[in-house]
Amino acid sequence: MTQAGPCEGTAAGLQVRGLTVRYDKALALDRADFDARPGAITLLVGPNGAGKSSCLNAIYGGVASSGQVLLDGKDLGRLSAMQRARHGVALVPQGRQLFMRMSVRENLEVMAQLLGARAADIEAGLDRFPILRERAQQLAGVLSGGEQQMLAVSRALMGRPRLLLLDEMVTGLAPLVVRQLVDTAVRLAAEGVTVVIAEPAIGAVRERVQQGFVMLRGTIVARAEGGAALDVEYQRRMGVAA
Repeated sequence: MTQAGPCEGTAAGLQVRGLTVRYDKALALDRADFDARPGAITLLVGPNGAGKSSCLNAIYGGVASSGQVLLDGKDLGRLSAMQRARHGVALVPQGRQLFMRMSVRENLEVMAQLLGARAADIEAGLDRFPILRERAQQLAGVLSGGEQQMLAVSRALMGRPRLLLLDEMVTGLAPLVVRQLVDTAVRLAAEGVTVVIAEPAIGAVRERVQQGFVMLRGTIVARAEGGAALDVEYQRRMGVAA
């Protein structure tokens, strides 16, 4: 249950093999191996600097990497980030990276144009979280942190992705917002989307995770099924009594 390494499964979903990221001479991610299956939430958990963001960005194609990334059996290695997005990969990055001087609607419109999404997808994006419809004409920069995160998630979903990568989706947000965001991730997984979340702590998603991997110093050091077992393993690896 706690052994590191990829889990057994078919070619469906995400398969990561030997994924490595370097920034100049610094090794940020060292030969990561893991699978994430459709219909389930997979959690990458580890302290700051563990390599979680580098891993998600490498899967998305946002940073240079070596190794192999497959989605439903297709090797994404030669595809740019935008090509991967059009192939069904979506990333909600740490820090959200919204257009702060554009309105909520305009943020969705820009992504729709990039992905070739329909006008109906913009309306669906506004309706995914009711507060976004209310704030549609407001600038993204004046939204609360939770509202910005909802916008970032809705924007990522414009292309109806098959793989959704969420980097610190709930860190530092109010409990009500956390519940809404986690419930959205659960619904997407139930619809067959492969969902991978990276967080520095397990608490907010503990009851909703099907499998997870502990990351330390750029390396996946353990795997566990379910949030409770992952929590125990994470504490053990961090040297904290369960």
